[in-house]
Amino acid sequence: MKHEFEVSEMHTLRNVRRDFVEWHLGRPAYVLWALDFDTTMVLPHLRAAQSQLADLLLGGYCRQPHVTLSLCGFPSDAPVHADDFGPELIQAQVQAVQQLQLAPFEIEIGGLETFTSVPYFTVHDASGSLAALRACLAAKASHAAGGDYVPHMTVGLYADAWPLAAVQARLKRCVLPEPVRLPVRGISLLSYQAADIGGVLSCLARYPFGGDN
Repeated sequence: MKHEFEVSEMHTLRNVRRDFVEWHLGRPAYVLWALDFDTTMVLPHLRAAQSQLADLLLGGYCRQPHVTLSLCGFPSDAPVHADDFGPELIQAQVQAVQQLQLAPFEIEIGGLETFTSVPYFTVHDASGSLAALRACLAAKASHAAGGDYVPHMTVGLYADAWPLAAVQARLKRCVLPEPVRLPVRGISLLSYQAADIGGVLSCLARYPFGGDN
């Protein structure tokens, strides 16, 4: 999702709530691979952070807790744009994940950090399984996102260009539950409505590790 912002390395980015039609070009749904969870295990962390940072965040963010692994793009039977993809992409990625024969693993949801556009919870993976999944999915991807991958769980979207140093200080003062370990037993293919910034995720399919898909 593309956002409007004021450019400054010393400030957060200002997200706005509008229909980014110049990005989605009328294509309704954007698709991604992610880890999703039993939300009861992480909601106390999210609610605590969202409550304490409410004055910094864009209202109406209702995306479920998840950790993005790889972006697919806009589904199309006849891809035209660079961020379109056809059904053969998902078929190839599912096959690649199955061939990986990954065992279930655990991740730890830790403390708060920030990108310029969003505050997030850190995600630690001692097993290295996230990197393996990323490489597996990226090998078949039709397009790739730029920048280094940092596994994270988003808290919300910044509503304005806040001084970054002050935001980082706020994050350090937040009172949060203890880090929690979450079991990861598979990956999910998710989508969201491209016209709704921060809108809910819909699950298209789940693929468990070590089982029949």
